[in-house]
Amino acid sequence: MFDYSMQDRAIRIIEEGARRALSPRAFIAREIQSFKSSPTYSQMLAGDDYYTGKHDILKKVRTAIGNDGNLIEIDNLPNSQIVDNQYKKAVKQKVNYLVGKPLTVRSDDENYSVALQNFFNRKFHKSLKAITKDSLNCGLGWLYIYYNEHGEFSYKRFRPWEIIPGWKDADHTELDYVIRVYDVIHYNGSTEETLTKVEWYTVEGVDYYEYTNGAVVPCEPWHSDYMNINGNGFNWERLPFVAFKYSEEELPLLTCCKSLQDGLNQILSNFEDTMLEDQRNTILVLVNYDGENLGEFRQNLATYGAVKVRSMDGAKGGVDTLSVEVNADNYKAIADIFRKAIIENCMAYDAKDERMSGTPNQMNIQSMYNDIEMDARDMETEFQASLEDLTWFIDAHLKNTNQGDYFNTGVDYIFDTDMPMDESTTIDNIQKSVGIISTETLISQHPWVTNVESELSKLSEEEENKVDQYSTIIPNPIE
Repeated sequence: MFDYSMQDRAIRIIEEGARRALSPRAFIAREIQSFKSSPTYSQMLAGDDYYTGKHDILKKVRTAIGNDGNLIEIDNLPNSQIVDNQYKKAVKQKVNYLVGKPLTVRSDDENYSVALQNFFNRKFHKSLKAITKDSLNCGLGWLYIYYNEHGEFSYKRFRPWEIIPGWKDADHTELDYVIRVYDVIHYNGSTEETLTKVEWYTVEGVDYYEYTNGAVVPCEPWHSDYMNINGNGFNWERLPFVAFKYSEEELPLLTCCKSLQDGLNQILSNFEDTMLEDQRNTILVLVNYDGENLGEFRQNLATYGAVKVRSMDGAKGGVDTLSVEVNADNYKAIADIFRKAIIENCMAYDAKDERMSGTPNQMNIQSMYNDIEMDARDMETEFQASLEDLTWFIDAHLKNTNQGDYFNTGVDYIFDTDMPMDESTTIDNIQKSVGIISTETLISQHPWVTNVESELSKLSEEEENKVDQYSTIIPNPIE
């Protein structure tokens, strides 16, 4: 059995040796160069590009075999570049399925629950949706915890391709350092320049640099602490970064379907090219004219739709035609195959599935949503660990500001996955469970309830009003 503790120790020894052998600036420069030339960086950029519609098909050109037998670009033919962005659809389905609705935060300590609601508000929900999209497009998303200029506990999202994490362990659960690299626009007089900023995060605080010509140069201010209270600097015991991973492997969703998405774009673009070349549906055959070599034949056929041949029996020249039929059903069949394959490989769902026709029952709905539900459960496992890390910083803030010590208090984060349901069947099952399951549990499962605590409070008020009305109608007997 492989000893992972030995692997972790070896990684730390190698990294520590590298850092000792190099100055901090040289080490940071090397890490930046290594990261930007890595497949991980390329995959992150590709995932974001494909989500925003920047697909490889946009680089498509029309070519033909030239006189020398090599491919040459032809610019006088239709060159359709169609993007049918099924990948973006799959990402949005997953994001809205898992975090389309706000998290439900519960704790046995009522004061703790109330305190947490101040952090997990609508602003956090918006950030969580953006980070979930990052985790799907880039393999993982990043949340940074900090204190703003007003001294308030805050958080912000960092783009994944800006972050170079230094992990302490092979499972990527604890950070040793973080390097952030990002570009800013700077004006030197009236000249616009792009500066590459570098931030080096450790438990001692943040160091600031600029990255120029492969070298890291300090800039002002060159260092700051994470917190400043009454003029004194303080730092977290942990690095204030929380990673939200799509999967344990930290691979983007695009790795599952890029070739399929490219194939779909290609077949649709080729079909439109063919439709735009109506005049090429008939190929002219010139009989008893000058012959031509193979290169000229292929180039003229692709460019002009006409070929010249020499008669073998000496007959006089003429023009014959060859008809070319385009079968649209073939293109449609292949495009449908690609779309279904993208849905299956991305573990998404087809909202136009035939199982949803008519009045689908709950079994049909669950069958259609099985793949996305299974993938969402894996994501939820990763996100629960991330929320646990985030909770540590919240607990530290509450303790440091004398709002309570909740480090050993349990808290549950419940994801309200957005699966359609047969409401009538669900409500009927809830009614049949009265007296068997607690009222709170039954209310939490009701399809019309969005806030369990609020609904319980309303029920309690209604019961109290009924008692008051009953007391008014039937006064207490005279003793």
